[in-house]
Amino acid sequence: MRSVGVEEELLLVDARSGEPLALSGAVLAAADRSAGQGPEGDEPQEHTFEKELQEEQLEFATKPVTEMGELLEEITRWRAEAARHAASAGALVAALGTSPLPVRPSLSTGMRYEWVGEQFGLTAQELLTCGCHVHVAVESDEEGVAVLDRIRPWLPVLTAMSANSPFWQGEDSGYGSYRSRVWNRLPSAGPTDVFGSADRYHEHVRAMLDTGVLRDRGMVYFDARLSAAYPTVEVRVADVCLEAWTPVLLAALVRGLVETAARAWRDGQPPARIGTGLLRLAAWRAGRSGLDGPLIDPATMRETSPAEAVEALYAHVREALADHGDDERVREGIARLLEHGNGARVQRGLLRTRGTLGAVATRCAEITAGAAV
Repeated sequence: MRSVGVEEELLLVDARSGEPLALSGAVLAAADRSAGQGPEGDEPQEHTFEKELQEEQLEFATKPVTEMGELLEEITRWRAEAARHAASAGALVAALGTSPLPVRPSLSTGMRYEWVGEQFGLTAQELLTCGCHVHVAVESDEEGVAVLDRIRPWLPVLTAMSANSPFWQGEDSGYGSYRSRVWNRLPSAGPTDVFGSADRYHEHVRAMLDTGVLRDRGMVYFDARLSAAYPTVEVRVADVCLEAWTPVLLAALVRGLVETAARAWRDGQPPARIGTGLLRLAAWRAGRSGLDGPLIDPATMRETSPAEAVEALYAHVREALADHGDDERVREGIARLLEHGNGARVQRGLLRTRGTLGAVATRCAEITAGAAV
């Protein structure tokens, strides 16, 4: 069974005002101290936290697992650890795709981040967004690229399901996932053409690097890519999600997509030749609507309802889900998501009931830590 791992980016916020706090250095220092304080005689335990582009962010990565129940335990554990270390630095962690409140982000220190700031200017200075990346193991680059070529039309549905960034600089953006729109300002972000082979994929990446626009392979921000660090396909289209069960649902669906695509490749089925321009429209529609407006059907590229688009995704991967033992979990998760809504709907509901964006941010921190919605 293919292993799966998840990376989550979390927002550091003030416990009273909900304003983002540039405290990632202090939080990482707290995590380092904690890692060195294991039981006497034990080797120090490494933590899984890393800094991100902005000092208001904290990232963690789960270990690769094969069971979705174990993945839920991993995400829950590391969210709790993040909250503990943030509290020692005077902050909360919130699984929010963007800050509801106005913010002037602070670029992290280091040569890489300085280079990004100089290269991308205002885009980098404004880019405070938190995503969820799902890694699924593949046997080879050839299989991985075959998967990338075949999952392209299904990725916008994942954006809609995960949408959790309706607010930008203190205003309602009108989007479910405004993070996805901000992120796509970067020149290498977004959907890709069909590559056809691993050689063509790598040639394309080399050509991108040869332009000098990008520093390294880690800055090839395709919606889905071969990981630069692991033998995985990395799907990068989702907002970080409020509740820990939601990224598990996404991970199960992504693994289903990868397995379904790999089987189609082995059976000699060609990828759908949908133009990248159409995929950009579908991605925009998903970011705009979330689950509260029309989406683009991945098979027909025509307008459809959110429920029908999600059902099409489920039907496409159902055989793989059943083989992995994930079918019941995914059916229940989809029903729950369609009934109660994604993070964007929850955030807008909180604004109506609590009255301020600061209260939205602090309540979302409580939900991130495990409180019921």
